[in-house]
Amino acid sequence: MKVAVLSDIHGFSLALDRVLADIATEPGIDRMVIAGDLCEVGPDPRGVLERVATLDAVVLQGNTDRDVANGSRDSEGIRFTADQIGAEGLKYLRNLRFSERVTPPGGESPRDDLLVVHANPLDQDRHVPPDASPHELRELLGDTASAVIAFGHLHVAYIRELPTMTLIDVSAVGNPKDGDLRSKWGLLEWDEDARRWSVTLRYVDYPIEETEAQIMASGIPNPKGVIRKLRKASYS
Repeated sequence: MKVAVLSDIHGFSLALDRVLADIATEPGIDRMVIAGDLCEVGPDPRGVLERVATLDAVVLQGNTDRDVANGSRDSEGIRFTADQIGAEGLKYLRNLRFSERVTPPGGESPRDDLLVVHANPLDQDRHVPPDASPHELRELLGDTASAVIAFGHLHVAYIRELPTMTLIDVSAVGNPKDGDLRSKWGLLEWDEDARRWSVTLRYVDYPIEETEAQIMASGIPNPKGVIRKLRKASYS
């Protein structure tokens, strides 16, 4: 069994096209899960939703999807996104699920499961840092049982092996923040004989020039600022 997990598209439809093309080169993908944050930030939130609607994928709700749909934050970027996707898009975001649990063939739930969430298994807002202490992990993971937890939200790609599970942050399709502008996604493959998941991060070259042109033509507020943040690929 193979599962593709991608996250944090953030309105960057051309980057999504590149990632979907890369996923298509991997034979035998059984399931695709998109772990939220579909629309806000980038120039083409409507285009992202149109592409996602064509996919045979499970789509989760991220914190920005929640905020856009519920109007819980107000900014020029939020208003641009809401105007672009319209009432139907807002309804779609509002109704997305929190998580997806995959029990693999021959596996036992919950011990062998893959759990996909946006940020962590308990909420949509708190990051799971790559160097989280045991205390922090208890606060963020609770008593969650699974073999693998896959998520985005932090936009920093990493794989961390814990005594009882593996964590994989698949980073972001749209605007990575780990100093590497390439888009990322996660490939998770279940070996039924070994009864374990193999976990791999995939890296995809970013269509930066085409995306910059799209940003400038989109009408998004402060387009040069959007480009500057995208190219920086970092929180610092």
